[in-house]
Amino acid sequence: MVTEGLEKKRRIEEEWRSIYSSKQSLTRSDFPPHFTFGVATSAFQVEGAWNEDGRGPSIWDAFSRIPGKICDGSNADVAVDQYHRYKEDIELIAKLGFKAYRFSISWNRIFPDGLGTKVNVDGIRHYNNVINALLEKDIEPYVTLYHWDLPLNLLESIGGWLNEEIVKYFATYAETCFSSFGDRVKKWITINEPLQTAVNGYCTGVYAPGRRENSSSEPYLVAHHQLLAHAEAVSIYNSKYKDKQGGQIGLVIDCEWSEALSDKEEDRNAATRRLDFQLGWYLDPIYYGDYPKTMHEKLGDRLPKFSERDKELLKNSVDFIGLNHYTTRFVRHPTNNLEDNDFYKVQEAERIAEWEGGKMIGEKAASSWLYVVPWGIQRLLNYISMRYNNPQIYITENGMDDEDDATSTLDEMLDDKLRVSYYKGYLAAVHQAIKDGTDVRGYFAWSLVDNFEWHLGYTKRFGLIYVDYKNGLTRHMKSSAYWFLRFLKADEGGKNGKLD
Repeated sequence: MVTEGLEKKRRIEEEWRSIYSSKQSLTRSDFPPHFTFGVATSAFQVEGAWNEDGRGPSIWDAFSRIPGKICDGSNADVAVDQYHRYKEDIELIAKLGFKAYRFSISWNRIFPDGLGTKVNVDGIRHYNNVINALLEKDIEPYVTLYHWDLPLNLLESIGGWLNEEIVKYFATYAETCFSSFGDRVKKWITINEPLQTAVNGYCTGVYAPGRRENSSSEPYLVAHHQLLAHAEAVSIYNSKYKDKQGGQIGLVIDCEWSEALSDKEEDRNAATRRLDFQLGWYLDPIYYGDYPKTMHEKLGDRLPKFSERDKELLKNSVDFIGLNHYTTRFVRHPTNNLEDNDFYKVQEAERIAEWEGGKMIGEKAASSWLYVVPWGIQRLLNYISMRYNNPQIYITENGMDDEDDATSTLDEMLDDKLRVSYYKGYLAAVHQAIKDGTDVRGYFAWSLVDNFEWHLGYTKRFGLIYVDYKNGLTRHMKSSAYWFLRFLKADEGGKNGKLD
């Protein structure tokens, strides 16, 4: 007898095989002419130079110095030294054929104390140099204003994201960036993955600032203030800079696709709740004026309230949605009693990485949470399109990691076959979503180079470019980098760029 779960497995696998087999000859030219292909990094993970040219300390500088917080005991004082080697990395981007680079500006390089009292001219100079170097190579800068590296002084003086005062400080910082760089930067992202700051910073405690004392309330307050900061920055950009600079501004959210384990109503509802606690938490206030109904039902008074002014500022406050997506899980309604003081448990959505029968949902990457499930990104993109009236979407991060393996030779580490397979599958799924009618405008691989992976230190490698941490941080192109080179330059080199 074929069970409901096994029948669903058969349907999904057959559908995906049909999609993927039809995309084996996919090339760059199969995507829309103005579709953007880029690579991404973040300042704290790659820059280093932690105490140079007036940079102030961030919460991650402090957090990484607390024993036991970073699994290999490392920090990002040097990282991969992109602060000094940005021209070398930009040359690599150009060589591979990417036409965009998503990077973040370090708030504490612009305002070392975070307060906006005095601009650090060396910080402005550095990012001017990076932007100009990109444009010289015909690479478009996509700039993220906040990628988790909050100035330490803002945490110590006002409590960081727990204090609504942070909204005005973020707005000052954002406007300084708009006025300094906006004549050349035409794509702005206010905040990267606010969910991760809220949950891992203030619930699980595995990210800076490492709080978990009030996990039933603080994540929602932090998320609320991040939304208000986003809206304030967008309001400033739209009212003072957009007309003369001609740019766009958006927010980056992260979401794994949640596929109901079965067609039972309780499992479908659990999957929807899970998506509401990822996507809806941030996008519903922007598109519908409030948090999702399911969050109100589960959280009650723990969920902060928006004023009428807040709602007005948030309303349609994105020109595009940035989506960071890596993997997919099955979700079912849990069968055991769950405590309600934990972000994951309050959702009443049990995440599962196996099909019925025990087969894994996809091949395993290095990180415990990451499985290769290309069909999930197509379903997620189409879900966003349906729920939010087909907005512009940029896939601002997508990729997978290898384990840093000291026993492997350099050649073995460079031959990243699974990553090549990952990108082939996910790009085929993105192409299908575009054919389905979803307005996807661009795709950014995460990441350009191996780097400091937050609480995992240097134990995981996401890069297209291998960084030799033991030998002068030299860069080496992996097989996945060569694959992208062929794919992106297919029109120049004939069939070498096809997706096979």
